[in-house]
Order: sequence, then C-alpha cells, then structure tokens
Amino acid sequence: MPGSTKGSTKAMGVLTIGGLVVVTAYTVAIGGNGWLWFGWVVLGLLTLAMVVTQS
Repeated sequence: MPGSTKGSTKAMGVLTIGGLVVVTAYTVAIGGNGWLWFGWVVLGLLTLAMVVTQS
C-alpha cells in the first residue's frame, strides 16, 4: 500500500510526542519514575529508526 509507511511513521511521531507530554506531566504531578522515562526513550529510538529507514 503506497503511503502506509509514511502514515505509520507520522503516527509513531505523534505517539512519541504524546508520550513525552504524559511522562512529563506524571513526573511533575507525582514524581519521577525511571521506567517511564526508559520506555519513552525506547519509543523515541524506535521512532527515529522508522524515520531513518523510510528515507
């Protein structure tokens, strides 16, 4: 399907940014949680890999 990879990459980017907002809000409201930040970093790396491999 043409364009499906581009759409998936865009959705992954939105999810990554949304995840950053949620993790930051959680950290400010309740306190830091290393596992949340670790998960966000992994999500960010996966998104970056998708962007690089799409080119």
